[in-house]
Amino acid sequence: MKRILALCACVLVWAFSVTGYARQARTVTAGVYSGAQATRGQQIYKAQCLACHGEMLEGAIGPPLAGDAFLSVWSGRSLADLVDKIEKTMPLGMPGTLTRQQATDLAAYLLQVSKLPAGQAELADAALGQVTFAAPRAAAAAPAAAGAGPSFAPAGNLAQFMRGVTFPNANIIFNVQVKDPAAYKPTPPVPFDYTLWGATVYYGWQSVDQAALALIETTPSFLLAGRRCENGRPVPVDRADYKKYAAALVDVAREVYKASQTRSMDNVAGMAEKLNDACANCHKVYRDGAQEGNTAGANRCQ
Repeated sequence: MKRILALCACVLVWAFSVTGYARQARTVTAGVYSGAQATRGQQIYKAQCLACHGEMLEGAIGPPLAGDAFLSVWSGRSLADLVDKIEKTMPLGMPGTLTRQQATDLAAYLLQVSKLPAGQAELADAALGQVTFAAPRAAAAAPAAAGAGPSFAPAGNLAQFMRGVTFPNANIIFNVQVKDPAAYKPTPPVPFDYTLWGATVYYGWQSVDQAALALIETTPSFLLAGRRCENGRPVPVDRADYKKYAAALVDVAREVYKASQTRSMDNVAGMAEKLNDACANCHKVYRDGAQEGNTAGANRCQ
């Protein structure tokens, strides 16, 4: 009899744990918001978001917020990530003016427009971390013809590329150590200057976001076949350590972008040393010459 009772107890514990897990781990296809909540979100969208993202959420100044283009960006991530993004960084020019509840209602509306089904209960803040977008689909089969994708030839040497792209974007990130991006709003220059004017269009935390994304997307160009160093030597794209340094910079830039989404000066400033190390580790081998007994890349790109 004791064994039977123990077995029943185990079955009940297992059943409760399974149903509890099912309640926690859900995707956005499981009816996680209510129609009434999406309606509230629609009103907020019309007042705060439409000008940048379009009447049909198709994207205008800002990116699309519905359909495959939207879902692919958020695939595999939780609704908490989306709501955090809305609450802390939107609307453009007035971040932090939406309440947590408004950001959650907006998320419900975005799900509705993407034709994800509504349920009976409203999306609650406590459940956001347990609801995820569908994982990315497997990549489609490669085209039958080899080399069908686009190819590019480098236009500048490595030093020119870094000075034009990597250096200025890294400095935007480093500057967070000494200047709060949210603390000022630049005014148009008098007399007019295009460079200074540009800083009045995309400024503050948006510029930090963009700098991190620029490093993520442009660093792979370090490995572009045919690129030359400033001294005319080929960039060492075939060397494992050089590839590792480039990959490390991309990884750090991804961390910087994630930190920037918190709109915390301390969080981004805390990444400065990692970013500096990612740059310096490659520089000391391939730009500054042999150090610490490593002669493999000495003077390679001086």
